[in-house]
Amino acid sequence: MLNQVTLVGRLTKNPELRYTMEGKAVSNVTLALNRQYKNSSGEYDADFVLCTLWNKAAENTVKYCSKGSILGLVGKIQTRNYENQEGKRVYVTEVVANSVQFLGGKPSEDRELHTS
Repeated sequence: MLNQVTLVGRLTKNPELRYTMEGKAVSNVTLALNRQYKNSSGEYDADFVLCTLWNKAAENTVKYCSKGSILGLVGKIQTRNYENQEGKRVYVTEVVANSVQFLGGKPSEDRELHTS
C-alpha cells in the first residue's frame, strides 16, 4: 500500500521546537496551501495542513524558517486520537514529514531579493 503526500506551502506561524522525553526533536507546523481555483469572490481559498517534523528536519526548520517561509515537504498521512481535558475524544489527521526542503523566504524577503 502507498501512503505518500507531497506539499508545497507557506508556514502560518514561526515554528517552535520541543523535545520528547526520549530527547527527539519535534516541531508541529501548519502549511497554508492555495487551492487551484477561485471562489465566488474571485479569490483563492487555502487549506491549512498540520505537519509534524522530526529530528534534524525539525531543528533546521526552526533555525532557518519563519512565518511565511515556503516549504516543500514529502511525507505520509497519519491519524491519531487522544482524550482532551474535558474527557472528549479528539481525532487528528496530520502529515508526518520524511523530508523537508526550504524553497523560499517570506513574501517581503522574496521581493527584496528580486529587486536588488
